[in-house]
Amino acid sequence: MTCSSNTTFSIKRGLALSLGLLALAGPAAGGETALEALRAKAQAAIERRDPVSAEVMLRAAIRGGASEDGLRAHLGEALLAEGDRIEARKVLDGGGFTPETGALGWRVRGQIALAEGNLRGAATAFDEALKTNPRDADLWVAIAALRFSGGEQAQSIEAATRAVALDPRNARALAFRGLLIREQYGLAAALPWFEEGLKARPDDPALLGEYAATLGDMGQYRAMLIVCRKLAQVDPKNPRPLFLQAVMAARAGETDLARSILQRTGNNFRDMPAAILLSGVLEYRAGNINVAVEQFDRLTRMQPDNLEARKMLLRALARQGSDRPITTRFDADAAQPWAAPYTLRLVGQSWQRLGAKVRAAAYLARAAAPTPHGPAPLPVDDGASVLAVRYADAPNQAQMAVPYIRALLKEGRKDEAQVAADRLRDANPGAAEAHLLAGDVRALRGDSAGALDDYETGAAIRFNEPVLQRMDAALRALGRARDADAMTSRYLAQNPQSLAAMKLLAAVWQGGARGDAFAAVSRALAARGQVAKAQ
Repeated sequence: MTCSSNTTFSIKRGLALSLGLLALAGPAAGGETALEALRAKAQAAIERRDPVSAEVMLRAAIRGGASEDGLRAHLGEALLAEGDRIEARKVLDGGGFTPETGALGWRVRGQIALAEGNLRGAATAFDEALKTNPRDADLWVAIAALRFSGGEQAQSIEAATRAVALDPRNARALAFRGLLIREQYGLAAALPWFEEGLKARPDDPALLGEYAATLGDMGQYRAMLIVCRKLAQVDPKNPRPLFLQAVMAARAGETDLARSILQRTGNNFRDMPAAILLSGVLEYRAGNINVAVEQFDRLTRMQPDNLEARKMLLRALARQGSDRPITTRFDADAAQPWAAPYTLRLVGQSWQRLGAKVRAAAYLARAAAPTPHGPAPLPVDDGASVLAVRYADAPNQAQMAVPYIRALLKEGRKDEAQVAADRLRDANPGAAEAHLLAGDVRALRGDSAGALDDYETGAAIRFNEPVLQRMDAALRALGRARDADAMTSRYLAQNPQSLAAMKLLAAVWQGGARGDAFAAVSRALAARGQVAKAQ
C-alpha cells in the first residue's frame, strides 16, 4: 500500500489502528450492526478530512476477519480522499460489494474515472450507482460534475438541482449549485449558495475556497482575506489562499508582493491557465521579459484561441525586440479584419525594422485609422475539403465541427456553415457554447434576430462576458439600445469587476445624456488602468 510506509502519517496511523482494533470485535464476530458502526466511523473520519484514519481502521478490521466486500467501498473512498487513485482502483477491483455498499463503490469508481478524464467510464459507473441508490445526493453532485466536464451545462444544472432537492443541507450539493449559479447568473447570485453551504460545513476547504474566490472577483477584498485566513487555518497545506492573495496584490499594482506570494504556491498551479497568465503578467511588470514570453507562449500553445494570451505574448515579444517571431506568429492576426490597432501597430513596426516597408505601411495605416467591422471568424490552417473528412466521422463533436465551420466561413460558404453549426447545437442542447456558435454564424450572415435567439438560449445556461458582448451587439443591431443598456447594467450589478460590461456602457454613454453615469464608469475603468472608448 502506498501510504503505509509514509512516516508523515505514522502517528495518525497508529492512533487510527487502535481505533480500528477496538472496533474489530463486532465485525469479526459477524455482526452486521457492528459492521455498520465501523463504516459510520470511517465515513466520519473522511468527512473530517482524516482519510488516513479511515483507511487504517478499515484495513485493521479486514485483517481481523471483517467482511472485505462489506468494507471495500469505504476503503476505496478513503484512498481516493488521500489522493491515491491507483490503490483505490486496486481495492475496488479486488472483489465485489455488498448490497448496502454497492452505490458508494460504484460512485467512487466513477469519481476516479472522472478525475482521470475518462468521462465514458465515469458515466458507466454512475449509472450502476443509480441502479442501487438513485436518491444519493452526493452521487448526483458527482453526476453534475461529470456533465459539466462534458460540456453539458444544462444537464449539470439539472443534476445539481436534484442533489439539493434530495438533501438541502448537503454542503457539496450547495457548493456545486453555487458554482453553476455563478456561471448562470453572476457572482452576487452565487454568494448565498456558498453561505448556505458554510452553515452546514463551516470548515469545508472547497466551499471556503470558492466563497473567497467569488468575493475577490466582486472586489470585496477585505471579506476575501477573512475567508482566506479561515481556509488557511482549517487546511494549512491548501495553496489556494496564497493564489487568491497573489491575484489581489496584482490587481492593486503590488507586483513584487504578488510575485512573492505566487512563488510560495510552488508547482500547485503550474498547469492552471489563470495562474500561467498571472505569472506572465507579473514577470512582465517586473522586467523579466524572457520569463514572461515563456509563460505567455506556453499558455497560447495550451489555448490557441485565447486572444488575451496572444495579445500579451505579442506585447512581451515586442518589448523583447523579437521582430522575426512577431511577424512569424502574428502576421496572420494582423491580416484579419478584426485586428486591433495595437496588433497592427506592433506587427507593422516589426516589418518596418525588417525592411518590408510596403507591408509595414499597410498595417500602420490601418492602425492609424481603424475602421468599424462586423463579426469575423477566427482563422484556421486547413481548408474545408481537408477538414470535411474528419468532420464526417464525428459531426456532433465540437473538436471536429468547430474547425470545419471556421473553414467554411473562411471560404464564404456561410449557408453550409450554418447547417453544420445548427447540427452541433441540436446534438448538444445543454452546451451554451454550441448555441453561441450557431448564433455567431447567423450574425455573420446578417441575421441579428436569429443570432439573438441563439445567444439568449446560451445565456440561460451560462451567462458570461463573451455572451454579454454578443447579446449587446445583437440588441444594438436590432435597434434595441435601451434593452442592451439594461441588460449590461444588470450584468455589471452581478459582476461589479467586469471590464467588458464597463467598456460597453462607457462606449454608449459617452457624449450622451447620461454624463454622470459615463463619468462614474470612466473613473472605475481608470482605477483599473483602462480607458473608456467610444464605439
